[in-house]
Amino acid sequence: MKGESLKGHLDLLVLAVVADGPLHGYAVIESLHRRSGEAFDLPEGTVYPVLHRLERAGLLASDWETHAGRRRRVYRLTDQGRAALAEERAAWAEFAAAVTSVIRGPRWQPT
Repeated sequence: MKGESLKGHLDLLVLAVVADGPLHGYAVIESLHRRSGEAFDLPEGTVYPVLHRLERAGLLASDWETHAGRRRRVYRLTDQGRAALAEERAAWAEFAAAVTSVIRGPRWQPT
């Protein structure tokens, strides 16, 4: 699934994977891929701007770490990010329930 399909939802998805613990940028991409059942195959050019935007907004914080001789920026949720994630999860649940009601329609029968 392309990043374009996820527009408007990528912030929530990134916050959700970082909520499990600090991750460097590429690990965020890998986590999104794995947790989506490999449906989300997002390029770095899609995810890194989201990480930077969320950090500027105060929802993520980052530190530089060195691992195997390489420096990398590791992102973690801030208290503000944790609160935003809780709000976004609630809004998503409400939105998903409403969409499901509409697409099912009165005669929809699951197969």
